[in-house]
Amino acid sequence: YEGTTVPEHELRLCAYIILAAMVFDALDGFAARIFNAASMHGMQMDSLADMVTFGVAPAVIVAVMAHHLREQLKPMDYYIVWGLCALYLGCAALRLATYNVYAIYPEKKKHKHDGFSGLPSPGAAAGVCSLVIYYCMKAGELKQILVILPFYAGFLGLMMVSTVRYAHIGKWIQSVRRNRLRLVMLIAMAISLIIWRELAAVVLINLYILSGPIVEIFLRIKEKKERDALMKAEIGGA
Repeated sequence: YEGTTVPEHELRLCAYIILAAMVFDALDGFAARIFNAASMHGMQMDSLADMVTFGVAPAVIVAVMAHHLREQLKPMDYYIVWGLCALYLGCAALRLATYNVYAIYPEKKKHKHDGFSGLPSPGAAAGVCSLVIYYCMKAGELKQILVILPFYAGFLGLMMVSTVRYAHIGKWIQSVRRNRLRLVMLIAMAISLIIWRELAAVVLINLYILSGPIVEIFLRIKEKKERDALMKAEIGGA
């Protein structure tokens, strides 16, 4: 696109297509289990599709949007944008490759919790799409988003390969029947999506992304206190 303005309609459509792909990404595994059609070939094809949809496509969108700041960007700024997009893309590839290793060799899996270790690639793509959608909602008035987006993409890439613990949304939803607080939260989120739609989706997506580092800090502080208490108890017992 060689115009002087950012094509908001096309970018919003791209963001929605990526978000829709998240639904199909969840359904393909579900269908494979139902029809007992899981295979190594299918797993590799699934990862390849994820790489294109949640890795390449968001990185390209970020680069295209930053290109429309070319009047404000210095040559060195272009290298920074491309480097951040490459960081996002490389981290997405590394995460998907690591996921395949864990699927083949479950004993290599390091984390013991029920969620994800690191931000899932669909979640990272949703983070990029959320800012794209918000930019388009404001009819391209918030030029600051074009500046923030490459750095946010780099942050999302690092979160994908981090050990930060993230909740598994599917398992979290399934657990609401046994947890009244989660049920209330789910109802509140559904109502907000009905009333505010796109704005609510943008807020919820980024709350999920930012919840990982915040919760991780509290969990590590709690675990350190528990280790210290256990060590003191052992010393006292000795």
